[in-house]
Amino acid sequence: MDMDAYARAPRARLCSVADYLRWGASRFAAAGIDCSQGRQNPRAEAEYLLARALHLEPEDLSGLWTARLLPEEGDRVLQFFYQRELLRRPAAYITGEAWFAGLRFHVDERVLIPRSLLEPFIEEGFAPWVEEDRARRILEIGTGSACMAIALALRFPEARIDAVDLSADALAVARINVRAHGLEERVRLLESDLFSALGGERYDLILSNPPYVDAAAMAELPPEYHHEPRQALAAGEDGLACLLPLLEAAPSHLTPHGVLVVETGDAEDALIRRRPELPLIWLEHPAGGSGAFLMLAEG
Repeated sequence: MDMDAYARAPRARLCSVADYLRWGASRFAAAGIDCSQGRQNPRAEAEYLLARALHLEPEDLSGLWTARLLPEEGDRVLQFFYQRELLRRPAAYITGEAWFAGLRFHVDERVLIPRSLLEPFIEEGFAPWVEEDRARRILEIGTGSACMAIALALRFPEARIDAVDLSADALAVARINVRAHGLEERVRLLESDLFSALGGERYDLILSNPPYVDAAAMAELPPEYHHEPRQALAAGEDGLACLLPLLEAAPSHLTPHGVLVVETGDAEDALIRRRPELPLIWLEHPAGGSGAFLMLAEG
């Protein structure tokens, strides 16, 4: 179904903000869209897309439920809904924005949509393992949109950040975000396969949310995830294709008091089976569970 066919019937029946929200939420729920990259349920996805199509924030809609949309406004809302329901594009790619650690970032299909189990730990400055006044050199491996590098730069205002990625396309998006947050002097972006472009550089904190989705899980991903760059997700048969080389190389790039923090997601069990001798400190997420570890250079 093309966009014109999708919009033809509702155009004549939908008038108010509430009408569009009800229709979109109902359509999304019936279509079984996956919301795990975004607002977590169909109604919230519809509300967000409706608001952004009207150049508003979702919280702005509360006093506008009976307001009637102009024809061009309704067409824009339906275009967003069409992309979300039938093309299964994630909401962040439709609007070109996503949030991480309370900050807004530009995103498109060149980068993963920002989300990480490490978000609350970044906001806490990795206390008590990382002392703020000793974290002067920080490295992020696989920066994507640079959302974590930027959040780190703001959490550690005296630090200089190196942010690397294997993808030149991802780094183009990262540059947009670094510039938007005014951090060009403190966040250095480099094209690098893990540590390959860093020479003998050493860091007080190394952070990474690398690819860790195993082959079986990749085969079962919802359609929304196929809009994201595959190389940022897929990590071989057991999910460790990137994690193991990262763990092998990281110690030689840590300062004596340095800390390595890595998200493993569902590859946690595979990593424990393959490398049970590693002195990993598993971080308990505030919402429960782990999926991320910390390792001390001195450990």
